[in-house]
Amino acid sequence: MCGHEKFMAALDLLSFRFVSAFCALGSKRGSLSRAATPRLQPAASKLERQVAAMGGPTLTSVSAPVVDKVEVKTALVSVFDKAGIEDLGKFLAAKGVHILSTGGTAAKLRELGCTVQDVADYTGSPEILDGRVKTLHPKVHGGLLAARGNAGHEAEMEKHGIRKIDLVVVNLYPFREAVAKGGDFATCIENIDIGGPAMIRASAKNNAAVTILTSPSQYSKFMQELGDDGCTSFAFRKNMAAAAYALTSAYDSAVSTWMAGEVTEPPPKKTVAFEMEMPLKYGCNPHQLPAGLCSVAGRKLPFEVISGTPGYINLLDAINAWQLVHELGQATGLPAAASFKHVSPAGAAIGLPLSDEERIVYEVKDKELTPTACAYVRARNADPMCSFGDFVAISGEVDLATAMILKIEVSDGIIAPSFVPEALEVLKAKKGGKFIVLKADPAFKYDDLEYRMVGGVGFMQKRNDALVDASKLAEVVTAKKSLPDNAQKDLILASIAIKYTQSNSVGYSKDGMMVGVGAGQQSRVDCVKLAGRKVATWWLRFHPKVKGLPFREGVKRQDRVNARVRYIEGDMEEAEKTEWLKNFDSPPEPLTAEDKATFLKGLDGVSISSDAFFPFRDSIDHATRLGVKYVAQPGGSVADAEVIDACNTYGMAMAFTKLRLFHH
Repeated sequence: MCGHEKFMAALDLLSFRFVSAFCALGSKRGSLSRAATPRLQPAASKLERQVAAMGGPTLTSVSAPVVDKVEVKTALVSVFDKAGIEDLGKFLAAKGVHILSTGGTAAKLRELGCTVQDVADYTGSPEILDGRVKTLHPKVHGGLLAARGNAGHEAEMEKHGIRKIDLVVVNLYPFREAVAKGGDFATCIENIDIGGPAMIRASAKNNAAVTILTSPSQYSKFMQELGDDGCTSFAFRKNMAAAAYALTSAYDSAVSTWMAGEVTEPPPKKTVAFEMEMPLKYGCNPHQLPAGLCSVAGRKLPFEVISGTPGYINLLDAINAWQLVHELGQATGLPAAASFKHVSPAGAAIGLPLSDEERIVYEVKDKELTPTACAYVRARNADPMCSFGDFVAISGEVDLATAMILKIEVSDGIIAPSFVPEALEVLKAKKGGKFIVLKADPAFKYDDLEYRMVGGVGFMQKRNDALVDASKLAEVVTAKKSLPDNAQKDLILASIAIKYTQSNSVGYSKDGMMVGVGAGQQSRVDCVKLAGRKVATWWLRFHPKVKGLPFREGVKRQDRVNARVRYIEGDMEEAEKTEWLKNFDSPPEPLTAEDKATFLKGLDGVSISSDAFFPFRDSIDHATRLGVKYVAQPGGSVADAEVIDACNTYGMAMAFTKLRLFHH
């Protein structure tokens, strides 16, 4: 349907409804038979469908010419936040702009030499109801909404003594701040602005003639825009109007969200306001533009960018890694570290001392190792091949020793709550200044509800704020009941790590570090096997043949890591093996299947945690090959008895946490 046809359809439908109502009324009075109306029904039904398809009747635009340049002669200024008002006031005074204002704003502007008329004097109505009604008056809103150049509007303005208002400077009562400070219901209600949003929306609607400024950050741009001719352009007014509607939308969203939490029947509509804090180079992939990092509901970000330029995936890693180490540090009382790649941990650990052998295997024998440094060395060495180019998270202050470890590793960035000055300088200099340093806010309070959009639909859920601590290990369901302190720490570590791992997930841990993480598999036993392969590789790095590999001088640190892993795996094609041999002074002695099987028998005391129940005993049957003696899982499978029996067969202690930890 063209525009004319839509209008006529709506008009015909309204006519039909009028005739139907008239006929119904007439039939009651006996003056007109209702039988006369059925012939109109088919046409009306079609018209109703047409109007429904176009969303129902809408208002037509008011007739008025749109001009590009509008001179600012009269301004209405009423601000709660008076930042920047001094410079703006002096500017308006110099331009000879007549100002309408209220209360403290008016007094401040008079001090600056502005010509100010109180709104109450202009309207002839005083401020009433403890200031709740100041600007809600036809002489204010008429001056904002009148269509310039429309003869009818111009005549009405003259008749009622309404002055054209060309500029409105308004910001809103601090509602979010009142809520954040823990204000009671009445206090928060009082901080809901009414007159401000009304003036903002009215000014923004009439952007053909009115400029609306809603933030001190816009004042300098406005003063530049006004220039010598004292005019604003239509493009500028539209830009300011768009910003104004975004502000009122976010403000109303904050009020709505708070109010929904104060009632017994929350409304079904949910609103979440995002504010762009910084543009990003691209999203997950280079073709996914635009991309940006946003704050939510007017709150500050949970971290501060200190150095470098983080990307989309860097930030996803940082946010998840920080939550992991923050929880792990709280649960264990020890420094915690995580090494993240593609939104799952390659490793995570707590700050337990390293043995002399571990120092050699992890190539840190000559390094200073504080508890925090130990935590990161352990996290990085769970799977050092996967940790190449990782994003690091540290639960506490980053000391110089930890920074010096990071200095020699290939890594993209770090997030931590604080840094000693010397450590920060080392990190800021890494990668020629491109290394990303984020300062986390450990006091940040997360919202109870999380929202996301996928494929054109919105999802909402309560944030997974369940804490994993020793209390979750109280229900031991196997014949073996003992869970030593070190095993409890390892199970807590593994459970918190998989809480932030893409599901399905299973994690093995030993001696305060993850030694194998299996992420994102559709089958649970495949998670167990994938993570188990990583466990075997980790343990075999301690084999004498691996420790004794004759690397030639000059082979890079990461190349040594990769060469050891390929030596352990042993499944090289001839061409690959030829290149691999270039890492050594002499060909290494083969690491046979028998060598590996014999050495793996020495692996013991390993813990395993699963993000959901084990549906069959096969996972336990495989885990025993990797020295697993302690198990944590939610339980609740129809095969629980079968799984418990398998644990009893292998002498394992298993706790039911009754806590599923899926993460998607």
